[in-house]
Amino acid sequence: MKILILGGTMEARQLAGKLDTRDGMKVTLSLAGRTTNPRAQGVPTRIGGFGGAEGLARFVRSEEIGLLIDATHPYADKISANAFRAAGETKVPFLALRRAPWEKHAGDDWTEAGSVTDAAQALGAKPARVFLTLGRKDIAPFAGSPQHTYLIRSVDPIDPPLAVPDAIYVTARGPFGEAEDRALLEQHRIDIIVSKNSGGEASYGKIAAARSLALPVVMVRRPALPDTPSAETIEDALAWCDHALTGAVIRGE
Repeated sequence: MKILILGGTMEARQLAGKLDTRDGMKVTLSLAGRTTNPRAQGVPTRIGGFGGAEGLARFVRSEEIGLLIDATHPYADKISANAFRAAGETKVPFLALRRAPWEKHAGDDWTEAGSVTDAAQALGAKPARVFLTLGRKDIAPFAGSPQHTYLIRSVDPIDPPLAVPDAIYVTARGPFGEAEDRALLEQHRIDIIVSKNSGGEASYGKIAAARSLALPVVMVRRPALPDTPSAETIEDALAWCDHALTGAVIRGE
């Protein structure tokens, strides 16, 4: 059984590693190629796009993929939509591994924004020191609010830099713990944080640190994703794959 996992997340890498140890399963992990130097994945890896849903469907057919798993980032809505369409066209069993979003707790001060552009506007007119924890391709709207000072953390360098007078760049790869992120927030005297509701533990440190420091967070809501069979944990995804391998999942359902 050939399994194609659309990845780029910690969960995708972990799921691929566990499936690769199972008899009768051959795993390929696909990365979009947005990160210059991705982590070693531990399984055969394909880097680059497919050419939309049609291209992915062609790949699934040509490589005789038997299971398709979307384990991309919760905000990779275009990739998820293409995967859903490709699975429908090829009638290949399809699962989305989607980590649960973070939930608001006592002491959290969140303002929800429908998009990154809305998040930039939510910062207001008064100058503030803002910690941006978004993908490097998501920060452009903040150039429209140049009165703020931005601390921008990313895996790869921001090139070109954000077109604002005051920006500080930190290149680092998570996971980041609460103590580490609290020290960063205090060092740069951050007033407000902008984040996506990515879920999971790897980037939750900034949320916990914001709570401990009583800092507000502008939280960008998740995009709408296809209504598909899904799992929130690696364990549930493994169980689904085991059933698929033994024929318990009806092809194309």
